[in-house]
Amino acid sequence: MTAVADLDPLASWVEWGVASRAIASETESGDGYVLARHATGFLAAVVDGLGHGPDAARAAGKATETLRRHAGEPIADLVERCHKDVKATRGVVLGLASFTVECGTMTWLSVGNVEGVLFRGDPAAAPARESLMLRGGVVGWQLPPMRPAALPVAAGDILILATDGIASGFNSRAPGVLPAPAIADRILAQWGKPSDDALVLVLRYLGGSS
Repeated sequence: MTAVADLDPLASWVEWGVASRAIASETESGDGYVLARHATGFLAAVVDGLGHGPDAARAAGKATETLRRHAGEPIADLVERCHKDVKATRGVVLGLASFTVECGTMTWLSVGNVEGVLFRGDPAAAPARESLMLRGGVVGWQLPPMRPAALPVAAGDILILATDGIASGFNSRAPGVLPAPAIADRILAQWGKPSDDALVLVLRYLGGSS
């Protein structure tokens, strides 16, 4: 399943697409995503409920609800909120990135095995890509020390966040000039694992002003 924003409140800042599917044995996925505007920019996140099936979907849904409701808070605080809100579930792993448009910055953080990569749109940029540091832990059970990292972002940069249902090779090379929804579709088709729920969120940052 692929989703894309057409006329949404983020259209002047980001082009985006998401592709996902549930494991073949289930009718609903335990993977979810968030793309939510806040006062100074927007929040992007990918959430993976542990395991699969309805219990995983419930855990992911609780976390995404919390993230949307509090999207403007610092991302370490958001993880703490999710940690409290999903304690009654089987828990989640997640990766999230908050963009401050006026400053041209992105702050990101992960707990567990949600992968993230930022490909620079400028061919002369060095390094050409940045990878999200993975930290062990499960939101709702045990959090690692949280050390958000801040990066400058520029128009044309591409952020990809993926659950562990997407094999790690997806981040081996820049995705090129395809529209974000097409990039998401291609990653899911080429790198999606049949043994797990899978979701990939792709954003091409356009810049803009708040």
